[in-house]
Amino acid sequence: MTLTDLVVALRETRGFRHKTDIARVMSSLARYVPRGADNSQAVAIGDDCAAIADGDSHLLFAIEGMVSDLVRDMPWFAGYSSVMVNVSDIYAMGGRPIAVVDALWSDGLGAAEDVLAGMAAASSVYGVPIVGGHSNTRSDQAQLAVAILGRANKLLSSFNARPGDRLMMAVDLRGAFEDPYPFWNASVGVPAARLRADLELLPMLAESGLCDAAKDISMAGALGTALMLLECSRMGASIELSRLPSPPGHDRLRWLSAFPSFGFVMSVREEHATQVEHLFVERELACAVIGTVDASRKVVLHEGSDSAELWNFHDDAFIAGS
Repeated sequence: MTLTDLVVALRETRGFRHKTDIARVMSSLARYVPRGADNSQAVAIGDDCAAIADGDSHLLFAIEGMVSDLVRDMPWFAGYSSVMVNVSDIYAMGGRPIAVVDALWSDGLGAAEDVLAGMAAASSVYGVPIVGGHSNTRSDQAQLAVAILGRANKLLSSFNARPGDRLMMAVDLRGAFEDPYPFWNASVGVPAARLRADLELLPMLAESGLCDAAKDISMAGALGTALMLLECSRMGASIELSRLPSPPGHDRLRWLSAFPSFGFVMSVREEHATQVEHLFVERELACAVIGTVDASRKVVLHEGSDSAELWNFHDDAFIAGS
């Protein structure tokens, strides 16, 4: 597969498609905001959480919905993941989670049992209580969404990347795919203390001033997540594909489309990049500089002497509505 073929394939993945839908949803929503409405309390759209100023810190608020086929086919893992992904969103913003609530639809209570068991397991592992929610056990299909509240003393934001930053990827490669889905599971069965300490790296980076721009790797994979961060910051980047940390023996497109249980893309000032990399590697997490941020508003992939344009924000939005 050439780089051009890879770009075409990535654009057709489920993760990329879901993310580009966001721009259309936001454009539709904007049409219904009353003209002259007071937007003084508005929060920028594009971060992993809404960051709401609260004194000297920020409350973080986010929600994730699980795809319905995952809830139907792998209910325990869907429940576990619903808490896990929300926790990751909070840490990606430099925060620490406080609590979650859920909204669950199922055809009978029995059909909900595995979902609830998975949620409870993740709640225990990550130390984040489930404090309420909504349930409907008389639905004709399974659906699940979970919302989370957290707090950050210092923010990591998608809006803080600058030209000259080193684009970095950190990921836990000590896992395996949850077939047939593109989910790289490095969480289930892992000691809770290790999972929590690994995630604590993110608020530590924010509070120490080593990093101020990050996103957790989502269903759009590492490259799609980089696009979201760069678009929010109105930046571009040059990315060296061979530098992305990856597990051996897996199809490249599948890995680039993977959603890992622990994975982050960061934009780091050049003088801090080596120290940031060392902090992750010290915890046996893979971390590497994968590219350089620039002001081009284009994202170009390189591999050896080949190059291909992944996205041009001048021409097309990725997640940002017009």
